[in-house]
Amino acid sequence: MLSKVQSASLFGIEAYLVEVEVDIASRGLPHFSIVGLPDASVKESRDRVRAALKNNGYNFPFRPVTINLAPADLKKEGSSFDLPMAVGLCASERLLEPDSVSGYLITGELSLDGRIKPIKGALSVALLAREKGLKLVLPAENAPEAAVVGSVAVYGAQSLPEVIDFLRGQGELKRFTADIENSMRVGSRYEEDFSEVKGQEHAKRALEVAASGAHNALMIGPPGSGKTMLSRRLPSILPPMTFEEALETTRIHSVAGLLNNGRALLAIRSFRAPHHTISDIALIGGGQIPRPGEVSLSHNGVLFLDELPEFKRNVLEVLRQPLENGEVTISRAAASVAYPARFMLVAAMNPCPCGYLGDDRRQCACSPFQVSRYRARVSGPLLDRIDIHIEVPAVPYKDLREEHSGERSETIKARVVEARGRQLKRFSGEGIYANGQMKSRHIKKFCRLKPDAQGLLETAAQRLALSARAYTRILKLSRTIADMEGSDDIHAHHLSEAIQYRSLDKNL
Repeated sequence: MLSKVQSASLFGIEAYLVEVEVDIASRGLPHFSIVGLPDASVKESRDRVRAALKNNGYNFPFRPVTINLAPADLKKEGSSFDLPMAVGLCASERLLEPDSVSGYLITGELSLDGRIKPIKGALSVALLAREKGLKLVLPAENAPEAAVVGSVAVYGAQSLPEVIDFLRGQGELKRFTADIENSMRVGSRYEEDFSEVKGQEHAKRALEVAASGAHNALMIGPPGSGKTMLSRRLPSILPPMTFEEALETTRIHSVAGLLNNGRALLAIRSFRAPHHTISDIALIGGGQIPRPGEVSLSHNGVLFLDELPEFKRNVLEVLRQPLENGEVTISRAAASVAYPARFMLVAAMNPCPCGYLGDDRRQCACSPFQVSRYRARVSGPLLDRIDIHIEVPAVPYKDLREEHSGERSETIKARVVEARGRQLKRFSGEGIYANGQMKSRHIKKFCRLKPDAQGLLETAAQRLALSARAYTRILKLSRTIADMEGSDDIHAHHLSEAIQYRSLDKNL
């Protein structure tokens, strides 16, 4: 007998509908075949499903069994088809009425004893169920995440017998709902605070400017000067995430399998700090069936690259497209997939190979040639895409022993939110939300300089040999600094502060 169960598979961060067709022939030698471009993990479902049915008292048919995963021309991967296969087999054996599974989207991995294990991408599957008007049955651990979508009935199950009894009408499954406001409030607390950073007032100011305009930043200083400490606290001064941003971020982490069990929503901005040995595919995303990389996992958050010159040149160069476009497009022979990748890039590097060039306390042992070669590892085009260059000197001992703490992150965040509010109002209808995202037409429209500021910029462009992209970066920074002061016009003192954040152009 033939039965059909609706399930889903992932491609990128999108889920698409898969119809699990189960056919049990009336005669022939026993065999179990799965067709429809399954990968190895899907083919192994035969053994998991057989054991789960047998260990829960359901008869497994000793006849030819064929399962088709339609559409058959798209690659299927993962273990999420275990549960719909088992349900389809029960329906084909008349343990369920065929109509009892209609109207449901079923997904989940089975253990050998019939327990249902969590899957990846539950949030995307829930969005698909809402779009198709289906009720969703999935592992109980994924149910809080799926319930965030709203307007869809989400049922969480612990075991295969629970699902079978529920579809028979002989049992109940818990229907999950989500308290969005509580999830956003509870999940938006940061463990680290700017008040813990001693000294480095200039660097703190630069990072506040970066956060106010969503600008990329590069910190240069000796080891132990606090570059990593400052970077880790940057998300705590960024504006609170909106529900749409949290949903998009959660969706990416869900597809990557990085959500903590029971975590419904990611309400804090991501901070990703990959090691410098990372490959270009791990950074940008990819694989036979493309998966999100670090740039997508840091979407709506911060991507921190420590020891920037130690990264391979080809790894750094792949950052250029997502920094400009805010997304990553990965092309394969069968199809292309686009992942969102709108993040703030914060990088850190030493001034020289030994790290102590310009340090008053230790003498640098590097030759001019070694320093030049070390800095040349970072290409000019990548540096042009980094708006702010910050010198982070070593912290004097007297600052370290100070008991007085600096401003708390909440205080700085309030000023950042105020500056971002002006930008949101200005860019209404423009398709962007911050100064760091401005294109040429926006710069021409919103970054007009006063005469004194225009003369200052022309002089700086000649002395620092600024590229055209660096020139536009200074204009963007000036606009952000003016917004922080509540000024509609860009004056010379706004421009001078922006220029000092580009003073490393000539050296690097």
